[in-house]
Amino acid sequence: MIEEIQEHVEGIPWSTAGRFETFEEADGKRKELTADKDLQVKVKWMRKKDDFAVKTRPDPSVAAVEERIRRREEKKRRKAKLNKKRRKK
Repeated sequence: MIEEIQEHVEGIPWSTAGRFETFEEADGKRKELTADKDLQVKVKWMRKKDDFAVKTRPDPSVAAVEERIRRREEKKRRKAKLNKKRRKK
C-alpha cells in the first residue's frame, strides 16, 4: 500500500495575551480565557526570555465560517457597486 503524503497547511496565527514569570500565573490566565468556547488558549514556555507566554487564537472552524461570511459580503458589495455603475450609463 502506498500512502499519500498530505501537505501541511498553516492555521490561524497565535497572538500573545500575556507573559508571566511562573507557570501558575500563566495557567491562571489560561483558565480565565478558556471560558470563551470560540477561543483556543495555550501556555508556552519561552526559553530565551525564561518566562511563560499565554497565547490565543480563534477556533479554526469558527474562523472559517466568519471568513466565508466576510467574503460573501465583500462579493455582494462589489456586485452592487458594479450594477450601480451600469445603471448610470
